[in-house]
Amino acid sequence: MSAVELTAAEAARCALRAGLPLAGERHADVAATANHIHAVISTLRDLDFGETLPAAHAAHAAHPVRAAHAAHVVEREVADASL
Repeated sequence: MSAVELTAAEAARCALRAGLPLAGERHADVAATANHIHAVISTLRDLDFGETLPAAHAAHAAHPVRAAHAAHVVEREVADASL
């Protein structure tokens, strides 16, 4: 996890500011959950997806009728990106 983690008191303040007051016994659990989500997102941001297509392109290309069209779209995007 990051060096600076959300504390239970900060979680309670953030929730209250968002209009979601928390019961006192939930502050620590909410802070732990938020810190875990932050750690997961940080890990995902560090991944190098390289030439991986977005899921929408992959699902579109998986359909046999659309596969040729998807390949054309990708080729066009690559050509446009190289301009």
